[in-house]
Amino acid sequence: MFFIGLGIVVMYGYFLLSIITRQARGKRDQQLRSYDENDLDGMGNQGRVPNIKPKNRA
Repeated sequence: MFFIGLGIVVMYGYFLLSIITRQARGKRDQQLRSYDENDLDGMGNQGRVPNIKPKNRA
């Protein structure tokens, strides 16, 4: 009886860990394929430079 219960617990643990690793891998792949949500103009990081005029120190 003990071995039947042990087999069930081992199978449950195996499937639980496989589901967790599969979800983590899918989340990592999704982050790698995602694009920059802040890049609305399509220029990359160039459009994020603030338009600040330098102070005239003359």
